[in-house]
Amino acid sequence: MSDVSTKAYAAQSSDSPVAPFTITRRNLRPDDVAIDILYCGVCHSDIHCVENDWGGSIYPIVPGHEIIGTVTEVGTEVTSFKIGDTVGVGCLVNSCQNCSACSQDLEQYCSSGLIGTYNSIDPQDNTPTYGGYSERIVVKDHFVLSIPESLNPATAAPLLCAGITTYSPLKHFGVKPGDKVGILGMGGLGHMGVKFAKALGAEVTIFTRSESKVAEAKQQGADHVIISTDSEQMSAAAEHFDLLLDTIPVDHDLNPYLACLKLDGKHILVGMLTPLESKLACGQLVMRRRVLAGSIIGGIAETQEMIDFCAEHHIECDIEMLDIKNINEAYERMKKGDVKYRFVIDIDTLRDS
Repeated sequence: MSDVSTKAYAAQSSDSPVAPFTITRRNLRPDDVAIDILYCGVCHSDIHCVENDWGGSIYPIVPGHEIIGTVTEVGTEVTSFKIGDTVGVGCLVNSCQNCSACSQDLEQYCSSGLIGTYNSIDPQDNTPTYGGYSERIVVKDHFVLSIPESLNPATAAPLLCAGITTYSPLKHFGVKPGDKVGILGMGGLGHMGVKFAKALGAEVTIFTRSESKVAEAKQQGADHVIISTDSEQMSAAAEHFDLLLDTIPVDHDLNPYLACLKLDGKHILVGMLTPLESKLACGQLVMRRRVLAGSIIGGIAETQEMIDFCAEHHIECDIEMLDIKNINEAYERMKKGDVKYRFVIDIDTLRDS
């Protein structure tokens, strides 16, 4: 395979729409896998990077790190994949693979910095990485995931970010049968948190600001729902939870939620990367030995474990299929929370455009 001209969608600046663009995918290295993309999930991180909310966006930027596709070619040293395999690519396409984190299969915490599926620089040729809003992708075999036949490839796509983002902290912090777990927020991350916590045997409560979401939360599998703006409900939940998984992506006051944790309870942030405005009442941590922690995605081995767990427990993401020509409208809907619960691009709509 020589360098291939590839249809894609890209943003040219922080205030430009995501629009048709042509990129070139590299010639295969010995340890590479070439993949024709079938589906790509749309993550809120895509919006943050396109609009440069976090700084450091590299333009033009081709988003997309929830990729499912079919192997079309493998490098001469690849033994784990063959042509025709259904595979996935998540948020990572490289890391140093030598540091203490990488040696523990924690590539997401690579000391040299992870190489993202998009908006990073390839360490071998210093070219920008381009993501899954495209016809095809070429990825180092270590960072390619096997997708079991029992999983629907479209609903499996968001597992590669939304899925692993919620699975990893629940596993790392030892959620077990009988634990009381609260899920803060009920978007793409939150609804996956419910599914995983239930499958791990926990009693699950969704915290939401909206009374209108109670029935919806129960439909997702929640045992209980707490309206977080209701002071009586929040007071009744005091010192009740073993773990809170906080998927809220906007500024919010942590203090009312911390009060809901038991002694040694854990509040895990997975949706918030920017500073919080509210001051933290540190006594709530100190006096009850509570833990406030953060977590991002998972390493490749854990991501494969999560995918296999989903196949075993029949877990999938709730999705709305998307024609790529409507991606900018989808971004605006996501900002309003108007999607249940994840958009997935049918890449055939890109090929046919």
